Amino acid sequence: MSIYLDNAATTAQKPAVVAEAMTTILTGEYGNPSRGAHGYSLAGYRVAEKARNQLKELFKADKRYEVAFTNNATVALNEVLKGLIQAGDHVITTAWEHNSVLRPLYQLEAAGASFDVVSSEALTGRLNYQEFAEKLRPETKAVICNHASNVTGTLLDLEWVKTFCAEHKLYLIIDVSQTAGVVPIDLSDGKIAAACFTGHKSLYGPQGTGGVCLLKDLPLEPVLTGGDGMQSFSKVQPKELPTLLEAGTLNIPGLAGLTASIQWVKEKEEKATLGDYFYHELKKIDGLTIYGDFSGPRVDVFSINIKDAESAIVSDLLWEEFEIATRPGYHCAPLMHEALGTADRGTVRLSFSNFTTKAEVDTVLAALQNLALR
Repeated sequence: MSIYLDNAATTAQKPAVVAEAMTTILTGEYGNPSRGAHGYSLAGYRVAEKARNQLKELFKADKRYEVAFTNNATVALNEVLKGLIQAGDHVITTAWEHNSVLRPLYQLEAAGASFDVVSSEALTGRLNYQEFAEKLRPETKAVICNHASNVTGTLLDLEWVKTFCAEHKLYLIIDVSQTAGVVPIDLSDGKIAAACFTGHKSLYGPQGTGGVCLLKDLPLEPVLTGGDGMQSFSKVQPKELPTLLEAGTLNIPGLAGLTASIQWVKEKEEKATLGDYFYHELKKIDGLTIYGDFSGPRVDVFSINIKDAESAIVSDLLWEEFEIATRPGYHCAPLMHEALGTADRGTVRLSFSNFTTKAEVDTVLAALQNLALR
C-alpha cells in the first residue's frame, strides 16, 4: 500500500465528512447565492455564510474582519497585493515566499512599486530578522510573510513581525497556506491586515477553496470584477466586503466541504506529532542532509538530500521502489532554495498530515536508509 507524504502540496486523504457534505449540495436543492430570493438561492447563501463564520471563528477574527472566498491562496494573495500596492509603494518580504507572492511582486515592480527581501541563512533557512529594519524605507507600505516555509517547515516568529509592523504602521499580510488548521492563528489583536489561506491543505477541505480573512477597512482596489447579483447597473465592483473580492459565482459545493473539514479539524483528537521522532531518526542516516531550523516551533515539513543525488532521482526511486509519494525540486520557492544552497538540484520534501502513522514513518526511514547505502 502506498504512503502519501506530499501533504504540503495538498492533503490527498480527507475526512469522510468532506465528500458527504459536497454530495449533499450536488444532489440537493442549492442555487446561486445572492442571485435571487427563492429557496435555492437562499440555501446556497446559507452554505457560504456558514463557511465564512467557521473561518472567522477558527482565526479568532472579530467584527473588524471579513472573510472573502477565492479558489485558492494564490488568488487571494494576488487580490490583496495587487489591490493594496500602488506605483511608488515599497514592500518588505522574505526569502521564504512562494511564487504566489513573488510573481505578483515582480509584476508590481514592473508597474512602479518596489520591494526588498529579508534573507535567510544557508542550510537552516533561518530568517535574518534584523534585516526588516534595514530594509525599511519612508515609502514602505506593507510586509508580506509566509507563516511557515513550505520548503523547511520552519515557523515565522509572527509576534516579532507583528510588533515591527505595528511600530512602523505597516500593513501585515500573512500567507497561512501551510499553517491554517495546524498552528493556531489568532487575529484578535487586529495587527494582521490580511491572512490568505487555502482550503485543500491542512484544513483538509477540497481543492478549489481558499480566500482571505482581512480587515474591513483595508484599502483595496478590486483585481477581478464582474457579477455580484445586487448592483447590476454599477460600472464598478461594489466596495463592500466580501463582494469587492467575490466577483462571480462562489463554489458552494467546495465551501460545504470546507465547512465540514474545518469542523473536523476543530473536533479531531489531538495526537503527538511524529515530526520530532522523524527528525531524530533522520539524523542517524549517514549521507543524508536535512535542511531547516529545528531549534524552535515548526510544522511537519522536511527537506532532505541524499549524498550528491538529484532530488528528482531520489523522489522517483522512493515512488517506483517503495510507493512513497514525495515532492522533489524547488517547491515554487526559488529564493529559499538559493539561500539553502540547493538551487542546482532542489530537495526531496516529505510532509505529514493527521493521517500519517508511525508505521508509515518507520517504512519511510527504512527506505531512506536503503537509498543512502547505495
